[in-house]
Amino acid sequence: MPSRRTGSSRCRRPRCGARPAPAQAIARQNELRERLVLQPPPGLVARRIAGADISMNRFADWAAGAFVVLDAATREPVAQATVVTALTFPYVPGLLSFRELPVLAQTWSRLATKPDVVVFDGQGIAHPRRLGIASHGGLMLGVPTIGCAKSLLCGRHGELADRRGATADLIHQGEVVGQALRTRPGVAPVYVSPGHLMDLPTAVELVLQMTSRYREPETTRHAHRLANEARRAEMASRGEAQPAG
Repeated sequence: MPSRRTGSSRCRRPRCGARPAPAQAIARQNELRERLVLQPPPGLVARRIAGADISMNRFADWAAGAFVVLDAATREPVAQATVVTALTFPYVPGLLSFRELPVLAQTWSRLATKPDVVVFDGQGIAHPRRLGIASHGGLMLGVPTIGCAKSLLCGRHGELADRRGATADLIHQGEVVGQALRTRPGVAPVYVSPGHLMDLPTAVELVLQMTSRYREPETTRHAHRLANEARRAEMASRGEAQPAG
């Protein structure tokens, strides 16, 4: 197995530029949406697939970001990076990418081995303005991205068979924006949508490929765990109490 490369950092004052107001952020989403490419690059071979996630405490002004790169054939981690840094945008539903992407952009810069595809714990185009964190993140990072969420932000889907690999189209305003995907029988589905440089069939195929015993793909499962570990370590260094439970 390839050696795992690890990067971590604490950044107190990120250089993120002027913070846009919510109305400006919505306008920016509408502009960025026009730049999305919902097809994978010709000849894309996803040998390394990463998961991206952040972890924060409620009302905190900082967060921990994590990327974990997995070998697509073995689902084993080969590289990872974490960053703890300040949050620069308020919590606004539908605008979470403006809050979370500055954290993840810093984390990405410390990732020694870059992946062929990134799976975000969140939405791609299954978003009211078709620009969830996976779509926004794909434009920012310039790599193929997938949104894999545990809950719906918009749209509805029909009945879903109770077997691994079953799918149902996710429809919003008459448009197919993703699919509900059953990764395990008897378990709630995940919601998959293309982010950028990605189409829906490939996104679903890769998420299912990276899923084994758990509901979530190994990509975001590892990233979620690593981000939580980084958050807890930062809290301990600050002498802050861990949340109950």
